[in-house]
Amino acid sequence: MTHARVPDTLWFTRCPVPTATGVAADRGWLAREFAPDGISVRSLQDAEPGADRATHFTHALPGLLREGGNVPALWARARGERTRLVGLTWIEERQVVLVAPGSPVRGAAALRGLRLALPRHSVAIDFWRAMALRGFEGVLASAGYGLDDAVLVDVPADGHRGQWAAELDALRRGDVDAVYVKGALAVEAARRAGAEVAVELDALPDPVHRVNNGTPRPLTVHQDLLDEHPELVARFLAVLLRAADWATGEPDEVARILGAETGAGAEGVAGAYRPGTHRTLHPDLSGARLDLLARQEEALRAHGFLPEAVDVRAWADPEPLLRARQLAAVAGPEPSPRPVP
Repeated sequence: MTHARVPDTLWFTRCPVPTATGVAADRGWLAREFAPDGISVRSLQDAEPGADRATHFTHALPGLLREGGNVPALWARARGERTRLVGLTWIEERQVVLVAPGSPVRGAAALRGLRLALPRHSVAIDFWRAMALRGFEGVLASAGYGLDDAVLVDVPADGHRGQWAAELDALRRGDVDAVYVKGALAVEAARRAGAEVAVELDALPDPVHRVNNGTPRPLTVHQDLLDEHPELVARFLAVLLRAADWATGEPDEVARILGAETGAGAEGVAGAYRPGTHRTLHPDLSGARLDLLARQEEALRAHGFLPEAVDVRAWADPEPLLRARQLAAVAGPEPSPRPVP
């Protein structure tokens, strides 16, 4: 039993994608769970201007629970941050390779020999570049090729407004032949640029070829919080499980929440997420998902994104999620009405 002081605040952070964390936050259930303990639950994204939002990537805030892309999560762990992996989701978030209007390029094999855009951002961990690299790598591998069978073109991305803007500008100028994009805002950006889809990664039958920053997507927590207050972590995860349960019966509400989370309109959300996405928000630590994350770790390390190796199975701690499932089963479903602001 721990005697550490109960924290005044629990922090959470999530990427602008489908997450049980986003659903639970929208419904007000995280705040309600911990209010009787005098613990406030705050979103790093909504914190005051002085807050260190870089901890979304570094995970250096001990009271933080994170549901987001695996590139920063693996990078933080590889740098020595004391985090633990407590869950993984697999949510198909539209990944496509785009080509210029009128281009005849169609299909994975057609990328052989083409100039592929790799954005470069001046950030501590360039997950955008990692996503593009892994996206192209997966597509080429599905056709029996490797990155050496194409021409990788650096695209400086600093100073461009909007996601994918640098790559799409390079495509429009004819500097590259293809770009990788993903998600709801990418759907809208591609439409504005008039770009055409050459490859739908979601249609690739082997999930190995779809492994990227968000597939699988990890839930991580700092080891200090887990050591000192394991029950708080379990309760937090139990709320996420109940939120994922609730989402299975609320596709329209989940679509609304996704619009708010991503900043995209209804068309972008509908174009990025398959029907049934609302039923895929439950985290687990299945062997299959851990194996896919281990493939991602190996590839990121091979491409120089990780300073040290991460043993994915040693990083994972199944106990918090097991305890959370027990708590969620006892508590039952969350109420359906939306909380009054």
